Amino acid sequence: MQRLDLKQLLSQKLSPQQIQFIKLLQIPTAELETRIKEEMEVNPALEEDEPDDAEELDRDDEDSDDDDPDASLDNDENTLDEDFDDRGSNDEETAEEMPEPDLAAKEDLASTDDSPDNTDLDLSDYLNDDEIAGYKMQGDGPGEEEERDTPLADTSGSLLDSLLDQLHFADLDERQEAIGQQLIGSIDGDGYIRRDLSAIANDLAFSQNLEVTVPEIEAVLRVVQQFDPPGIAARDLPECLLLQLERRPQDENTVNAERILTDTFEEFSKKHYPRIQQKLDLEDDELKEAINLILKLNPKPGGSGPSGLGKTQYLMPDFILTNDNGVFNLTLNARNAPELRVSPAYTEMFRTYDKAAKKDTKMKEAVTFVKQKLDSAKWFIDAIRQRQNTLLRTMNAIVELQRDFFAEGDEGKLKPMILKDIATRIGMDISTVSRVANSKSIQTEFGIYPLKYFFSEGIATDSGEDASSREVKSILKDLIGKESKERPLSDDKLEKMLNARGYNIARRTVAKYREQLNIPVARLRKEL
Repeated sequence: MQRLDLKQLLSQKLSPQQIQFIKLLQIPTAELETRIKEEMEVNPALEEDEPDDAEELDRDDEDSDDDDPDASLDNDENTLDEDFDDRGSNDEETAEEMPEPDLAAKEDLASTDDSPDNTDLDLSDYLNDDEIAGYKMQGDGPGEEEERDTPLADTSGSLLDSLLDQLHFADLDERQEAIGQQLIGSIDGDGYIRRDLSAIANDLAFSQNLEVTVPEIEAVLRVVQQFDPPGIAARDLPECLLLQLERRPQDENTVNAERILTDTFEEFSKKHYPRIQQKLDLEDDELKEAINLILKLNPKPGGSGPSGLGKTQYLMPDFILTNDNGVFNLTLNARNAPELRVSPAYTEMFRTYDKAAKKDTKMKEAVTFVKQKLDSAKWFIDAIRQRQNTLLRTMNAIVELQRDFFAEGDEGKLKPMILKDIATRIGMDISTVSRVANSKSIQTEFGIYPLKYFFSEGIATDSGEDASSREVKSILKDLIGKESKERPLSDDKLEKMLNARGYNIARRTVAKYREQLNIPVARLRKEL
């Protein structure tokens, strides 16, 4: 038997405005400009601010205290709009779990209802110059995957074009040129062809209806391997290095290097130099010169030079920190503080409608559409301002906690710091701090650092204080850099040396930090 029950449920939901703010908060500066352009394309009521007349300049001067993004460390508490924080910060943890709001389904932009409730539009709020928060928005920008993967500058494909041009100048017939194009298309980002030649033959049969044999493919492959850059289209690392050695003068060092790669590559990769000497009957000087020659070769020809297949990304800082005689001045990158405004033409449209003696249905529909676009523009501008304030407030707290590092640039001065420390200090949720730290960076007098660089766990010391894992990694890197390359330090020795300095650290932790620093084990660090 069916039953009807009445239940009361309490749940948290984010408004579309809060979702928009969260998405704007987590994107880096490089993508913010693109996001603003997208919003301006879909919303004609939003435009760049060009305060040419005195009225606009006076209004900007009156609002400068509230809207200035270049706040210093001393006044960061006054730059945040607390009202928006109260509406959004408590609910941010559920933002990523919510589906994207379907605003189009909730609005009827061209309503033709002539009922008394819809005949007259209250335009009083839009006829004055005070900016108020609207309630609509258009779009939420690119999704999370697109935000992470979209590069700032992409040079992929330039090496591919270069290889195809070289193929056209090669003395090949139509059949061989088709095979060459297939081979070039199979080159990966490192410059290798790791796909089996029989599989490439099958690809040619299915895609171009071209029946070829593996020996035919190998013959064309030899031609492609003579293209620039040297070592391109190799099938493995030894072949890549040998292709580069073939273009060098065939002196004694080159011959010895070729012998090492051909006959003792496994011993070479494991740095078993005594075995190589014994097997190839080489003197110490001959072995050393041959090894040095091999180490100068390029193991990834696909990523060499400006025409590499890999994608190039330019790091654009979100913050700029300067030190003026011990006083830190923190500012946002200018691209983080765009000058946006609501188009005055839309306000004039409201005035025309308000003064009109006869207000027909078409005019009302147009004004309704304009009203919704105006609300969207005002909400977007407000979200941009809240983004600026939240970024500054978070970064100010980081600078205060890591003041010693920003003063000297010494990694040993970094203090243990986690997201919760910053969240507690600024009175926001951990998820908000995480979004700020994600894909953001700061320009200092000592270089550009990602914000995640300053977050690290603590390690106990003999003095009873906690040391940052960054500090331990810095010392570990320094110890390995000063070690004897003929007798590198093992993880056990490194552990004892760190313990002697007062850091209570285990050998497995030393190994973990060494791997995070991309430093190989002691045996592979050995040099002649």
